Amino acid sequence: LSFIAGSSALLPAGARSLSRFWRMVASGQSGIRQESASRWGVLEGAEAVPREVAQRLQHGGFLQDAELFDNAFFGVAPAEAKVMDPQQRLLLERSYEALHGSGLRRADLLGSAVGVFLGIWACEFAAVLRKSPLGESVYAATAATCSVAVGRVSFALGLQGPCVSFDTACSSSLAALHAGSRALQHAECGTALVAGVNMMFDRDATMGIALAGMTSALGACHTFDARADGYCRGEACGVAALQVGATDSRSIVRGCAVRQDGRSASLTAPNGSAQQALLAAALGDAGVAPVEMARLEAHGTGTALGDPVEARALSEYLATYHDVPQPLAVSSVKANSGHAEPAAAAAGLLVMTAGLDARIAPSNAKLSILNPHVASAFRPEASLL
Repeated sequence: LSFIAGSSALLPAGARSLSRFWRMVASGQSGIRQESASRWGVLEGAEAVPREVAQRLQHGGFLQDAELFDNAFFGVAPAEAKVMDPQQRLLLERSYEALHGSGLRRADLLGSAVGVFLGIWACEFAAVLRKSPLGESVYAATAATCSVAVGRVSFALGLQGPCVSFDTACSSSLAALHAGSRALQHAECGTALVAGVNMMFDRDATMGIALAGMTSALGACHTFDARADGYCRGEACGVAALQVGATDSRSIVRGCAVRQDGRSASLTAPNGSAQQALLAAALGDAGVAPVEMARLEAHGTGTALGDPVEARALSEYLATYHDVPQPLAVSSVKANSGHAEPAAAAAGLLVMTAGLDARIAPSNAKLSILNPHVASAFRPEASLL
């Protein structure tokens, strides 16, 4: 078994620590704000954008003070720090904070077999560099790539364990968690640094998602709610340092599994039967019976298609076990802070562990009227928080 020995997070609405973010989630607050003009700039040809699409561009879960960086601490020259993707800067600071929280210091890290496993899927900052004189810097080549984002953490701290970036879309940081857990089991590293990061810099990227109809015109992830009309993009940086050993922590990773939907209605449509198989595989790997589950952090994007499929998959899986008690607390942090895409699972994991420590299951921040397609998936005695 591995446990979370240290963690760190920067999340929307000024949540510079996990404890602060947990208070926001536990009280049902939202970190979604109007679009950040300083982040995206002014959209050229905005007048030609259809109104419905424009509505899908207006909100996001933006990080605050993400531009701040102690470059000297990590031996990064000011000229290079100015060009670096802010995602890289966040990862450096948050990774060291998580390792420090696990009891490791700079002298312990140099030459150590600490592994770094990062969920990341895009470096939108590259688009900023292309439009800026900074793109002509000698540092531009390593400023905004996924491999350098994870590699820079190992380089700056002198870590010699596995170093891998994962792009499995919204599950990227959980795929990273799976790899980190397996690396610990096989003694490939003594500490596995599992991270997820996502920041938005290129409004054209958000425009593409909006044109596909994936994002919400209402500007929120209405998880399991009748208003669900798509997801709201969010930013996050979450890091957990996993170790193996005796612990009294409740934040223990007992098991994990990675699966794929395979064939479904479309390339982006979920597959309910595959989700059931994933639940069975994860619980089987953990040696945990469904009856022992008390809290589930759902994907819960707030989409008209995805939420009902996820709810039905969970319900049908649990229905095969007649001794499973109800209710099972099911909610998603996306309702509070938006969908952080490759970092979404890292945010959900850290909120889950904070809730376990507090013995509290947070309510769903956007649940007002249960989506009838979600409600029909559950037995009458079931309930969602």
